[in-house]
Amino acid sequence: MTERDVKVDAHIIGGGPAGLAVAAELKKRGLRSIVLERSDHIGNSWRGHYDRLHLHTPRELSGLPGLAIPKEMGRGVPVARVDHGADGAGWSLTLTDGSQLSSPYAVVATGFNHTPVTPDYPGLAGFTGELCTAHDYRNGGAFAGRDVLVVGTGNTGTEIAVDLVEHGARRVRLAVRTVPHIVRRNTGPIAAQYTGIAVRRLPLPVADWLGALTGRLQTPDLSAQGLPRPDTGILTRVVRDNAIPVQDVGIIDAIRSGRVEPVAALAGFDGAEVELADGSRIEPDAVILATGYTQGLAPLIGHLGVLDDKGLLHRLHQPDLRDAARDRHRLHQDRHLDVAGPRGRPTGAAVLPLATSR
Repeated sequence: MTERDVKVDAHIIGGGPAGLAVAAELKKRGLRSIVLERSDHIGNSWRGHYDRLHLHTPRELSGLPGLAIPKEMGRGVPVARVDHGADGAGWSLTLTDGSQLSSPYAVVATGFNHTPVTPDYPGLAGFTGELCTAHDYRNGGAFAGRDVLVVGTGNTGTEIAVDLVEHGARRVRLAVRTVPHIVRRNTGPIAAQYTGIAVRRLPLPVADWLGALTGRLQTPDLSAQGLPRPDTGILTRVVRDNAIPVQDVGIIDAIRSGRVEPVAALAGFDGAEVELADGSRIEPDAVILATGYTQGLAPLIGHLGVLDDKGLLHRLHQPDLRDAARDRHRLHQDRHLDVAGPRGRPTGAAVLPLATSR
């Protein structure tokens, strides 16, 4: 009997923090799972990030549930597609080698930031300067003494801008399309994430008001440097745009001191020049695109009709996976999907629950 012949309750696609956390929680409930990881290492996506990356969650909230990594770890097993089981129950996973696995439950834990996004800017292909994506960026050493434009004001873009300054870039500009909410990483001994957990169940207007008040008290007004305060509430931005606040790991001081210069959004390229949304043109030596990621779910489950036009999962009613622990032979009839929250904390589970990890 091979490992693939052993009966399992759930296949988990992705061996990052979310996938491992879900595996641990399933084991606590008496369910046997196998984690399928496409690379040769667990948590492999973390190996590809830039050197300066700061963890945005405090140490005490960043661990896995108190359980060792599951012994059933199938590494080097890329999953190409998830389908309903042939018998009308459970799920069938097609691997890239054409073989199939089946189980009553399947968990997609392929990560929140899975597939880099590069917008189709006019003139991009003809840009004669150096072009680099945040996915390929490692550190600012190669950009010392150079004029660099960073496109994107999320956590990645702002931290890369600071990294470039620290590595001696001659000039660093930050193209701003949407003004970000910037929060202090810690308020005394309290990490910003605790505040986020505390307010997430508040009504949006209340949470937005508290966020604005906290912002005025904790972060300086950078309008004079070209970065005004945002005009959209902090929690509204999270709910509406799926955009988390930027944690300050040096960007406030860098902008205030003039070492990082906010400029208008990138509009397009023209040879060696970059055109900005305000009509101005600049000629940086290099452009670094920190323009975000998608969850990359379409090839895997898009055909199931569960994704919206942004490629995100519809928020539907979901049954509780604990029901399956009470009766491991009973299957839920509805095939709704759910997303487990950041850090692998399930918000509920279904026949095909999804887990995401930041």
